[in-house]
Amino acid sequence: MNESPDLPSIAERLAQLRASLRSSPVSLCAFDDTHVDALRQACAADPHIWTIYPVCLAGEHFAPTLAMLRGFDHWALMAVQWEGRTLGMTSFILPTTGRHLEIGATFLDPSLRGTGCNRIVKQLMIDRAFALDHDAVEFKVDTRNGRSRRAVEKLGASLVTVRQRDMTTWTGYCRDTAVYRLDKADWPTAQP
Repeated sequence: MNESPDLPSIAERLAQLRASLRSSPVSLCAFDDTHVDALRQACAADPHIWTIYPVCLAGEHFAPTLAMLRGFDHWALMAVQWEGRTLGMTSFILPTTGRHLEIGATFLDPSLRGTGCNRIVKQLMIDRAFALDHDAVEFKVDTRNGRSRRAVEKLGASLVTVRQRDMTTWTGYCRDTAVYRLDKADWPTAQP
């Protein structure tokens, strides 16, 4: 049950979030079987990054981890495409109650670093979240992942807390998680 009676059901919200988004040269669409092989290649292009992710999408871990992510019922997994080629993924993650959502499980092929792709992806997703009347977007980042933390901060998100030793990753490491929040009122394109 939703905390706010004026919000659509979780299923309706997920369907709205999964609608395609585009800002050339980036497009996002609901992840499906046609994206699997390209994502596998992208994930294999940066095998060392997985040590600071909660899960691993490289090598023999790819298929079972992707199946797990696709099975989460409150997630809208999106394929990230650059000039029509699938080179990553990201997700809208809905809580069971409340008016906020999380953007997470983002991975982009290392060839996209420095292109502005991640910023475009996040802008599209944040705009969609706020257009659908969510009041805030959260990002949860391993404190060791300086690149992701800087990217979230450049979007205007504020560090809310650092959760000490709150998640055990696939490697057995117990990570600290930096939780960032971006309120609708603080997002430039959300203003009337």
